[in-house]
Amino acid sequence: MDQGTQLLLILVVLLVLFLLAVIVFVLFSVFMKRKNALLREQIEAEKRYERAIAETQIEIREETLRNISWELHDNIGQLLTLAKIKAQNIEGGEEMLEVAETIGTGLNELRALSKSINPEAINGQSLIHSLEVEVARFNRLKYLSADYELLGDPIVIDPKVEIVLFRIVQEFMTNTMKHSKAANLKISVQFKVEALEITALDNGVGFDAEKLAEKGIGLSNIDKRAELIGAKARISSIPGAGTRLVLTYPLK
Repeated sequence: MDQGTQLLLILVVLLVLFLLAVIVFVLFSVFMKRKNALLREQIEAEKRYERAIAETQIEIREETLRNISWELHDNIGQLLTLAKIKAQNIEGGEEMLEVAETIGTGLNELRALSKSINPEAINGQSLIHSLEVEVARFNRLKYLSADYELLGDPIVIDPKVEIVLFRIVQEFMTNTMKHSKAANLKISVQFKVEALEITALDNGVGFDAEKLAEKGIGLSNIDKRAELIGAKARISSIPGAGTRLVLTYPLK
């Protein structure tokens, strides 16, 4: 092989290597670009999730403060007013005991409120305990009779997920109190093998399920909140036959 042929062969090999290097570089650049895009999407998704969790925590606080104001005005205020009226007309004896009992009830309500004002009541408590407290609050208000049951063996769930689950149930309960004219509300929490299932059922006036959006932002946002944590929410209602929420969260 003469020198010219060798030189040509070397040039061809170098050209091939150069083209391979260009191809590898282009593929690597495309890969890195796609990887960076996926990372940015993941970061944005995490940011949206964190914002949604923060907004949910704020909404729970706002709802708690509204509930406190209702209790102060409608419950404790009436109790202390009654005690005042009785005290003004007191003559002693049995009346004195009744006044003391009424004031004692008012003090118990104040103690319960002081616990609910504590931020630990929102951020530090489990889903189960938060639901128990909420049901107890409904019964204290005496707007309706609320029952709660826990089935299965509880397992630990991500606290952020618990916040969203609680907010969904709280929204349903608030709408029940405001709009359903129900006498009874039942909350059931069941830990199954593959999923946590929460059922909320009232015996109120119900509504046409096709007009869900007209029932307020709370109920219409339930699907969006459930989707945020990978849960499923089903709301069923028949006019005159109450409303049911079934919330299912898969357990990994």
